Amino acid sequence: MRQSHQLPLVGFLLFSLIPSQLCTICELSKENYSRLNPLINTMINSKYSKGIQAANVLLSLKLVGIQNQNLEQQLIQQVHNDEENKDLTSGQLALLILALGACQNSDETFAYSHLVSQLEKKFQEEIKNMEVHHGNPLTNYYQLSLDVLALCLFNGNYSITEVTNLFTLENKNFYFGGQFSVDTGAMAVLALTCVKRRIVNGQTETDEENFKHINNHAKSLVTKILSEKKENGLIGNIFSTGEAMQALFVSSNYYNENEWNCQETLETVLKEIPQGAFRIPTAAAQILPALVGKTYLDVTKNSSCVSRSGNFNISTQEPLSVAPTSSPSYILVHYSVKINETYSTDVTVPKGSVFLDVMEEAQKINETIFRFTVVESSWGPYITSVQGLKANNNHRTYWELLSDNKPVSQGVGSYVVHNGEKLEVRWSKY
Repeated sequence: MRQSHQLPLVGFLLFSLIPSQLCTICELSKENYSRLNPLINTMINSKYSKGIQAANVLLSLKLVGIQNQNLEQQLIQQVHNDEENKDLTSGQLALLILALGACQNSDETFAYSHLVSQLEKKFQEEIKNMEVHHGNPLTNYYQLSLDVLALCLFNGNYSITEVTNLFTLENKNFYFGGQFSVDTGAMAVLALTCVKRRIVNGQTETDEENFKHINNHAKSLVTKILSEKKENGLIGNIFSTGEAMQALFVSSNYYNENEWNCQETLETVLKEIPQGAFRIPTAAAQILPALVGKTYLDVTKNSSCVSRSGNFNISTQEPLSVAPTSSPSYILVHYSVKINETYSTDVTVPKGSVFLDVMEEAQKINETIFRFTVVESSWGPYITSVQGLKANNNHRTYWELLSDNKPVSQGVGSYVVHNGEKLEVRWSKY
């Protein structure tokens, strides 16, 4: 499935003018590693009901060099338990491959080539779905980018021409509700960087035109990512910043030094840690690598962008804070479901409740109007239907969560509601 034309010499000369091997990395100093303890505790003290959740944590811990053999074996076993799950999406399978690959030495033959073969098939199913459903994949472009990254790192088959056609900045799948998805763009940059490196190293063959397109796509995505930078240094939102940092680490040739203050971003993220921003294991796992200068390209241990810090020892025994046992106080929120018309009710829940708690209480008030279904994802619960109306990737429809008419930045199982808040679940298109 690879292209048959070798990149000509002029392509390599062009590449030498675009030194994608250069990296700009900022990382937490070893003296401040204790600031990462809440992230580590979140990951190691959580129970994982799905292998995909374990894969996120395993990948992160291995990338940053945290050694805990008992925990590692438990996580690996949970990942193995999910291997034969036929309901895995392409991106979930790609994540399993990255996690298991991170547990091997770079000079070892990859022991999970059968998973790579499965991923090749799932990736092609995504492409076929796009051909018959107006460019909509079975999942989303974040997962497609993970697919390409895993196939690239572990010698899977993929078409360079398909990659070239997929990752144009103008593609609608980089946008969600009209807003550019920073984490999707960042994952695409990592995937394109991997493909680009294999081409220049002679591991993958293509022609000069495809190579130019890949390079231009990566540059355009980096520019767009930087345009989402906030005054405090966050890129997109707190949850997309980690992967955006990874993308910018490996793409410093595409922007000027004054366009991104990496230290500012790092410090803003560090301040958010004790505030509980990353209390979901997946959120903690995704932000941690960037804080110590690592990227997903380091999975194969031979990235040219390896941080100067190696394995480190960090306390993972810090006790978790315990909430007081006094009786909870209650708050009142206004909850609505909006499809063609709006259905509303007032709901009383304990202080500290999350959006999902409100939905469950509303369902008790009126099951016909407020019934919903939910599935568990690596980021926690995800709403799949309300009043029997199901979200559909082919139709680009989903259930949007809003607070006071603004989209919330956290999931239904993690967004903490407040007294007097106006919450809404809205049938939307992206």
